[in-house]
Amino acid sequence: MSDKQHRYRVRLDWTGNQGTGTSGYRAYSRDHSLSAGSKAPIAASSDPAFRGDPARWNPEELLVGALSSCHQLWYLHLCATSGVTVTAYEDDADGVMAEQPDGAGQFTAVTLRPRVTVASGSDVEKARALHHEAAEKCFIARSVNFPVAHEPVILVAEG
Repeated sequence: MSDKQHRYRVRLDWTGNQGTGTSGYRAYSRDHSLSAGSKAPIAASSDPAFRGDPARWNPEELLVGALSSCHQLWYLHLCATSGVTVTAYEDDADGVMAEQPDGAGQFTAVTLRPRVTVASGSDVEKARALHHEAAEKCFIARSVNFPVAHEPVILVAEG
């Protein structure tokens, strides 16, 4: 049996040289952009706690966003193939990173809090259970070494 392989190429361009490069810790900006093909670039930086621009996305937010997005895409697919009609989906995802005394760090947990509205007549328990299956299939969640919890709320649309 042959596994399919998919490759994802992203370009990073550092835009933070303020004239003297990395001549000192405070001499440069952490700003950079991420791009892939003809897609609009993403303005990124480091977390403000690490001298980053708070108006730009940081890698930690992008990781939490990737987990949320992957789960949502799997969930919507599973609902579509299981006869559960989703009419709205939102998620307030939250990630926790622990920083070590030497400055290194790692995520210790991410919690997804999807709030899903299903059409009247949809099987609410099935809608809830499909979150578990989506979690098992999500490519990004299967690739991280910390727990990704799910606290879904299922609402039924009126009428």
